Amino acid sequence: MKPVRIPASAAKALPRWALFALCLLYILPGLVGRDPWKPDDASGFGIMWTMAHGSFNDWLSPHIVGLPMTAEGPFAYWLGAICIMLFGSIVGDPMAARIAPILFFLLGSTAVWYTTYLLGRRPEAQPMRLAFGGQPEPKDFGRMLADGALLIYLGCLGLLVHAHSTTAEALQVSLIAYSLYAAARLFESRSFRSALLLGLILGLLAITRGWVIPAGIWFAVLALSLVNARLISLRLVLFSLPLAVGIPALWLFANQVYQPFGGLPNQGWLDWNWQQLGIPTLSTTKYFFKNAIWFAWPAWPFAIWAVYAWRRQYEALHITLPLAFFSALVILALLNPSGEEAILLPLLPMLAILAAFGLPTMKRGAINAVDWFSVMMLSTCAVFIWLGWLAKQTGWPAQIAKNAFKIAPGFKPDFSFWTLLFAAIATAAWLWIVYWRVSRRPTVMWRAVVLSSGGIILCWLLLMTLWLPWGNYIKSYASVAREVDKILPDDHLCVSTNVGASQRSSFAYFGKLHFAHVGERNCSYYLLQDHHRGDDSPTTMTRDNKQWKLIWLGRRPADRNERFRLYERISDNPAKKE
Repeated sequence: MKPVRIPASAAKALPRWALFALCLLYILPGLVGRDPWKPDDASGFGIMWTMAHGSFNDWLSPHIVGLPMTAEGPFAYWLGAICIMLFGSIVGDPMAARIAPILFFLLGSTAVWYTTYLLGRRPEAQPMRLAFGGQPEPKDFGRMLADGALLIYLGCLGLLVHAHSTTAEALQVSLIAYSLYAAARLFESRSFRSALLLGLILGLLAITRGWVIPAGIWFAVLALSLVNARLISLRLVLFSLPLAVGIPALWLFANQVYQPFGGLPNQGWLDWNWQQLGIPTLSTTKYFFKNAIWFAWPAWPFAIWAVYAWRRQYEALHITLPLAFFSALVILALLNPSGEEAILLPLLPMLAILAAFGLPTMKRGAINAVDWFSVMMLSTCAVFIWLGWLAKQTGWPAQIAKNAFKIAPGFKPDFSFWTLLFAAIATAAWLWIVYWRVSRRPTVMWRAVVLSSGGIILCWLLLMTLWLPWGNYIKSYASVAREVDKILPDDHLCVSTNVGASQRSSFAYFGKLHFAHVGERNCSYYLLQDHHRGDDSPTTMTRDNKQWKLIWLGRRPADRNERFRLYERISDNPAKKE
C-alpha cells in the first residue's frame, strides 16, 4: 500500500514567477556590490581573471597570475572568464565573474525541480486513489513535489556560501543535480540521446572538479540499471562512458601537446584526484556526521522519513535513483581523507529530492514542529542581524557595538537609505509569510518547508545588505592592495612573492601588481607575507643571493596578525657570489 493519500487541493503548485523570484532573491544578494573575499572566492576570481586577460596557455592550465593551481579543473573558470570578457567592461570584472555562479545556481535549481517533476509524475509515485475521486492528477502531483524539492534545496544551510562564490564547487553541485536529471530521463525514455546527455554532463563534471565523483555516479547508475533495466546498462557502456572519458582526456591531451609554460600540469591534477581516495578513518567519519547535521538541514530529516515511508515500494525509481546517487557520494565522502565542506556539498540535490517525497507522508504534528522551529530560530537570527546593524550605526546596544568594532577595528559605518528600505521590505515579506502560515493553516504539501527556505533567504539577504560594507572591510584585500599600487611604479616588470592564492588574486587585480610567472626569477620587487605582529621589520634583507630594501609595510585593518612587506632589490650579494 502506498503511503500517500492526499486530495487535489493539497497539490497546488507555486506560480512559476514566484519560484523564479525566490531563486533571484536567494542568489543575487551577496554577489552584487561585494569584493572578492578570502579565501576561496578570491582564488576562483583570480583564475577567471587570469584566463580572461591571458593567452591560450592560461586557459589550458589554471593558475593565478603565475601561481599554479594544479588541483583545479578548468571548466568552471572557462565560463567565468567568458563572462568577464563579455561583461567586464560594463559591470567590472568581479561582478562579471559572478554572472557565472548565478548561471550555475539557476542550472542546479532547474535540474532539482525537473528531476523531481519527472520522478513525481511516474505511476509508482502517485498517491492512493480516493474512494470518490478527487486525488491530484500526476502532473499536478509532480509539480507540487518539485516545488517542495526546490524550496528544500534553497533552505539547505550548506549551499549558501558555496552558491555565492566563484569556485568550482558552485558548478559541481549544479552539474551533479543535472546528472541526476539526465539519469531520470534515461530511465524514462531509455534513449541513446539521454545516455549521451548523461555522458556529456559526467565529462564536464570531470574537468570541473575531478573524475572521482563522476566515476562514482556512473557506477551508481550502472548498478541501478542492472537491477531495473539491462538495456540502459548497454547504453551506459556504449554511449555515456566514452563521452564521459573522452572530454577530460581531450583536455589532458591538449596539455600534453602544448605543455603550457614549459611544464605538464596533468600529473598534479591526476595526483590530486587520487588523493581523494583513501581508507576511511575515524576523524573523517566524525567530521562527516558532525557537520552533515547542520550542512544538510532541513533536507536530511525529511529524506530519512521518505526512505522509511516508502520502504514497501523499495523498487520505486523516485526513491532508488536519488538513493543510489546519495549512497555512492557518501561512500566517496567517507573515503576522502580531507575533512572539508566540499565533500558534503554534492549530497544536497539528492537529499532535497528525497525530502520532497517525504513531505506528503509526514504527520501534521511533525510538520508543525518543523514550522515552529524554523519560525523561532530564523526569526531570532533576523532580530539579531537587525540589532547588530542598529548597534553598528548608533552604538546601542553598547556591548554588541563593541564586539562588532572589535572584529573590524577602524571600520566606519555608512548609511544607505535604499539598503535599509530593501531590508525592511524583505522583513515585512517574512512577517507576512509567517502570518499566512500560522493563521490560514494551508493544506498544500510544500507548507512544511516554505518557512525554512523563506527564513534562510531573509537572513542571508539581511546579512548581504545591512552588513555587506562590514563584510568587505574584514574579508577583502582591496584596501591594502591599493596601498601597494601607490608605492610601485607603473612600469614595474615583475614582483616575486610568497602570498597565498586569494591574496595574490586581490593584489593583482586591485593593486595592479605584475607577479612573477612560472620560471620567472629576475624580479626587482618582493612582496612578503608573514604573521609578525610587530612593526620593527629590518630595513634590509638577503634573499636569493640578493640584497633587498624595505619600501612599504602594511596590513588589513581588520587583521591583527597578517602583515605584508614590500622590498626592492638594491644589489646582488657579492659575498654569496664568491
